[in-house]
Amino acid sequence: MAVDALDARILRLLLDQPRTSVREYARILGVARGTLQARLDRMERDGVITAAGPRVSAAALGHPVLAFVRIEVTQGRLDGVGEALAAVPEIIEVFSVTGGGDLLARVVARDNAHLEDIIQRLTRMPGVVRTRTEIALRERVPHRMLPLVDAVGRRARDPRATVRDAAGGVPGQRVGE
Repeated sequence: MAVDALDARILRLLLDQPRTSVREYARILGVARGTLQARLDRMERDGVITAAGPRVSAAALGHPVLAFVRIEVTQGRLDGVGEALAAVPEIIEVFSVTGGGDLLARVVARDNAHLEDIIQRLTRMPGVVRTRTEIALRERVPHRMLPLVDAVGRRARDPRATVRDAAGGVPGQRVGE
């Protein structure tokens, strides 16, 4: 689904002011409430907007240790291991990945000893061959979508929009060049 300039403005408002009413969003954007609601409904239906609700801090819930655990799985057991991982409350995300391992799990724990207990639980799961754990020391860039929404909005307004790659791209380079 293509996101146009108005969609990008709506998404920006949702990210900037998540507790604002639909009526207020419509007023700020200068569009009819029905138009805004139809856009929101379409973006939800198309999977652009995937969730609404508060972000909860695992650290504030007493789980300040964050680790990423790569899990190697016996061939043919990926779905079963995924289901078993979903039963562990300290596992807050799991992705199928390429590279060193089959799954990458984001795990939170009360302390290092608790993390070790969780990892031991994982290694006992049928289908888990081995794990490799990396403990996060500090969050450097928090989860964010606003820069991406802004970039998509700029491209929607002007498909010839220029970009500057954060790793040293050329100013004035066209998107896709």
